[in-house]
Amino acid sequence: MKYDRSTAKAYAREHMLGIWAAALMPFTPDHRIDEDGFRENVRHWTQDLGIEGLFISGKQGEFFSMSLEERKRSFELAAEATGDDHYTITSCSDQNLDVVLDLARHSQEVGADYIVVHAPALHFHTEQDETLLRYYQTIADSVDIGIALWSHPASGYLMSPELCNRLADIENVVAIKYSVPRPMYSELTELASDRIQVSTASEPEWLDNILELNWKLYLCSSPPFLLQSAKDRRMHDYTQAAFEGRADDAKAISASLDPVRDALWGTRPAEKPHAHQKYWQELLGQVGGTVRAPLLELTDEEKAITREAFENCGLEV
Repeated sequence: MKYDRSTAKAYAREHMLGIWAAALMPFTPDHRIDEDGFRENVRHWTQDLGIEGLFISGKQGEFFSMSLEERKRSFELAAEATGDDHYTITSCSDQNLDVVLDLARHSQEVGADYIVVHAPALHFHTEQDETLLRYYQTIADSVDIGIALWSHPASGYLMSPELCNRLADIENVVAIKYSVPRPMYSELTELASDRIQVSTASEPEWLDNILELNWKLYLCSSPPFLLQSAKDRRMHDYTQAAFEGRADDAKAISASLDPVRDALWGTRPAEKPHAHQKYWQELLGQVGGTVRAPLLELTDEEKAITREAFENCGLEV
């Protein structure tokens, strides 16, 4: 690793910055991982779009459809493809703690920069703070790699800002993907930003979070490579303008993306987010590929509606 446990927080504060994207995993028509397609996407995302870091095999990447060996292989592919110039954060989330620890150790061995671990579903619990403190401390004690927490309603509860503030004291906890209402992540920013990077995955909120909360990290979802092309990097551009203190320029650039946002999210079928995003990737010239069961593919009619919206949204390809 490029740091040790004692310097994990300092390293992340210096290097875990900018726009990070949650990678979709392309599968071939016979549902194998498309390794060449994934490598090409990584090259495009990092080199053409200027995305600083990639979130590997999370929910967007369909980790739930992969075997343990496939998840490990995806970590290896990502570490190799990003090289020394860009960063990876590998999703080690699982309901089985032994699997989490196995994936975390593998991430460290193959050269991932950080790991992220989703708060687990806790059956029959009506309170969970002490359990979660032990959960994350157990993981942290088992590896030296920097850990990002992840709280999302899918766990059946949200970790409170007060709990996250306690977790921020763990030596190698360096960040949190906090998928919660804005008042909660604003409170946590005030409490814990001296020790961890606080972020959320909402692109429409990203600009305000830079300007109002002084955030430096977008962690992370698929908009960085769905709202942009090599010729049209407006998310990158408004981010840089905001970082440089040019708030009016940043707001104008961001607002110009509204037709693209409307086209992307307005055509997405409720039960087919992965298939829709992969088709949008293909319209952009990226490698989309198939989804794995039980996920559903788009119909020809849904593709036609999406293609028409894409062609008329003003995104230059």
